[in-house]
Amino acid sequence: MEGATDLCPNRSAGEKRKPRQQDKPYRGIRMRKWGKWVAEIREPNKRTRIWLGSYSSPVAAARAYDTAVFYLRGPTARLNFPEYMAQDDYLRDMSAASIRKKATEVGARVDALETSLRHNGSPDSNSRRGSLKADLNEYPNPDSSDEE
Repeated sequence: MEGATDLCPNRSAGEKRKPRQQDKPYRGIRMRKWGKWVAEIREPNKRTRIWLGSYSSPVAAARAYDTAVFYLRGPTARLNFPEYMAQDDYLRDMSAASIRKKATEVGARVDALETSLRHNGSPDSNSRRGSLKADLNEYPNPDSSDEE
């Protein structure tokens, strides 16, 4: 009975449910078989989930998840991109529908930005760095114009 204590000799205890890093690069997202990235989150103290959308990039899905988890759990939530969350931004209605709406808006903006960067080629590093750090949780100010 040498191997009686070792029920699964080929697997350590930590390996059982750990996904590979390339399969799930961010918290709260997963990749569909056909390549789309989806995000969803469980409502606190409920069995239901809030569907946050389907996106072409993992970053967009992760930003949608971050927005939802921030509104559900507050500023102490574990985020994928904590540097992009606006602390003073809040929702009046904390229903699942309003959280879904805000999260999908942010995810769609990031997805559009990522898609345009991919299709336009790689711009110079300064303009790319500036566009990726834009706070997509805020609406644009019509007074400031980039066409000057």
